[in-house]
Amino acid sequence: MAYDEKRIWGIHTKDDNMFLQKSVIAIGWKDMGDLSKIEASREAFKEHYMQVYPDAKKGSVANGAGMLYRFAHEVQVGDYVVYPSKIDRMINLGTVESEYIYDGDAVEYVQQHKVKWLKHLPRTAFSQGALYEIGSAMSFFSVKNYADEYLAALDKNFKKTAVTTDTEEDESVGATAEEIVESTKDFILKELSKNLKGYDLEEFVADLLKAMGYRTKVSPHGGDSGIDIVAYKDELPPRIMVQVKSQDGDIKETTIQSLKGAMREGDYGLFVSMSNYTKNARKYLDNTPIIRAINGTELVDLILKYYEDLSEKYRKMIPLKRVYIPVTKEGAE
Repeated sequence: MAYDEKRIWGIHTKDDNMFLQKSVIAIGWKDMGDLSKIEASREAFKEHYMQVYPDAKKGSVANGAGMLYRFAHEVQVGDYVVYPSKIDRMINLGTVESEYIYDGDAVEYVQQHKVKWLKHLPRTAFSQGALYEIGSAMSFFSVKNYADEYLAALDKNFKKTAVTTDTEEDESVGATAEEIVESTKDFILKELSKNLKGYDLEEFVADLLKAMGYRTKVSPHGGDSGIDIVAYKDELPPRIMVQVKSQDGDIKETTIQSLKGAMREGDYGLFVSMSNYTKNARKYLDNTPIIRAINGTELVDLILKYYEDLSEKYRKMIPLKRVYIPVTKEGAE
């Protein structure tokens, strides 16, 4: 696959659903109005920006006007887009499908381009340097340092199950405080993916549940009951029947139903996966409140929250004291 001369753009948003469901990329600055009506020059954009935002500092004028100019005039149909979604901690790769669009009816993100999403990959598939670059403090930016890594991810032979490791720290990309938190979460997922598969992940989840105050019993390996762990808060019911999956693909509705089929009346269910859940699986879970599903993002949050109470074996496997622990049990909800 050839990627001749096409640029790669990175973008952030607070509205993941808009980007993913409507297949658009967009930025705000609603007061700037329709950017196509501004003369197509950086200076004209700066002048208009200062008129709209007279109290803006010189640096923010240059940054804001520059992003708006590039979004309206430099983005071309066929360019590539890298967008990290926070709702599911995925890296979304796509191509630009339209010229600049002004949607005056939008609540906030009025400056838009249509896109076609090609792949949605876990953050663990990319190096930390690549993740740092798209963690830019800017809303819209050009991806340069790790462009080849993102383009390679679009190839058919790319394996999203591969966990990349950085042998050296990349000093060309600095990390913000938010990126350090994201880096910690990425680190945890990579270590889990690398060290815990199948029965090993079941043992880890049981240990995490113990750290959370549950009594646990891991089912014998090779059993066909569909239940990997049974957990109790105390000696009395209800039981929590836990199924753990270490597969890389999204969990389907039929897999959740198998857990439901193994539960008795009065039981609650917990499904734990480092992957996400398909749309139908989410719909089934919404209609089955006695089963709770945890994905990779939520699993990491629980690990951070109860890290100090994990067994020493797992704390050595995930040595967070050398990274950063942003959540405490007292402050976490």
